[in-house]
Amino acid sequence: MILARSAWLEDQGLPNWRENAAELAGQAKNPDGDVWVLADDAGQIIGCTTIQDQTPPWGWTAEELAEPAHYLYSSVTDPAYREHKPGTTMALRAVDRAVTEGKTWVRRGCNFPELVTYNESQGFTLVHEVQRTHHRFYLMARHAEPIAGLERAFREL
Repeated sequence: MILARSAWLEDQGLPNWRENAAELAGQAKNPDGDVWVLADDAGQIIGCTTIQDQTPPWGWTAEELAEPAHYLYSSVTDPAYREHKPGTTMALRAVDRAVTEGKTWVRRGCNFPELVTYNESQGFTLVHEVQRTHHRFYLMARHAEPIAGLERAFREL
């Protein structure tokens, strides 16, 4: 799935994960993270994301870090399922679940302006832009809230 997404990104002239595909897939073994996997009815993996209970300390204010939040990162989806919007489904599930776990926010970071636009389409707002080593990061957030119709989105995958 990661290699399929990388090929799609290459076709779009965008940066991709090809060189880091094994490392990204290995995050599923991370004992400090929680990798969600989204699969279709046949068990084909069509998306994954990592969600943590702690926001990385860099780039956020002390006040923001004191607020309870989930942090999403390394979200990847299979481009063959693009019409079903699996990335949006996973992000909205995180927003919905955060409420039941007493979180105020769902935060995420990305390092491509094109992903900022995509994440904004999911209701996330750009909060900070941070230069970190050789990369610029865009830190985004969305209030945790119940999402109506979420179960229907899962059934349509």
